Amino acid sequence: MRLGSPVLSVERMQLRRLAMFAEWADESALERFLADDALGRRLADGWHVRLQYLRRYGEVAALAGLPVQAGRWDPEEPMVAVTLARLKLLELPRFLKWGRPVERLVASHPGATFATAAMRPPHTFSTFTIWRSVREMTDMVHGRSAVPQADTHAVAMVEQNRRDFHHESAFMRFRPLSEHGTWEGRRLLP
Repeated sequence: MRLGSPVLSVERMQLRRLAMFAEWADESALERFLADDALGRRLADGWHVRLQYLRRYGEVAALAGLPVQAGRWDPEEPMVAVTLARLKLLELPRFLKWGRPVERLVASHPGATFATAAMRPPHTFSTFTIWRSVREMTDMVHGRSAVPQADTHAVAMVEQNRRDFHHESAFMRFRPLSEHGTWEGRRLLP
């Protein structure tokens, strides 16, 4: 999904795109998947980023094995943020009300070099953002950016804490290690 675009639009849904998020035992296992697996061969010519897991906030049963923290980072290094959430369907109107402004903030934020989302109907959502630095990402989260409506994310988190939008959710930080292919003809890592 293209973040910030109209909720019901072809631009937002991008039905011809597939997003895959996976964990590999090692680099050679990923290379074998891309070369030998039918789905892997289809994905091999696409764009992907290889990441090192660093931290998570929240919890999703499918990722229960991830430690809360697995590494340290420099506030000025690039960062990839991934959210994974299973929405309570009855909370969809509230989620859209509070989440759409956050989408627009993230999609237009000068510290974000890329922002997209994916969904698996009916209620699983994920966002994937690349940030020039950990500092710029955390400043956005806490409303400290020098942008219009800088407090949008912080205000939405207060509402989320008041009454959870999700059955389960996790926000994860990753260090980008390498980028393969291009996204719409360009490289995305800072």
